Amino acid sequence: MRQQEIHGKAKKAKGKVKEAVGILSGNKKMEREGSLQRAEGTIEEGFGKARRKVGAALMDLGNAIKK
Repeated sequence: MRQQEIHGKAKKAKGKVKEAVGILSGNKKMEREGSLQRAEGTIEEGFGKARRKVGAALMDLGNAIKK
């Protein structure tokens, strides 16, 4: 797992907590911030996964060419 994926998962978790606190306290601003942070984390995690998969595909291609 790449650093970007880990950072995205952490950001997503923080956003979920912030969003839940906003809902429970009735603080709409905090709820929106949490929702936005969760979405950013999801996107960052997705980019990390994509980079990892592209890297693995390139390694496989390189190994296939060597054979």
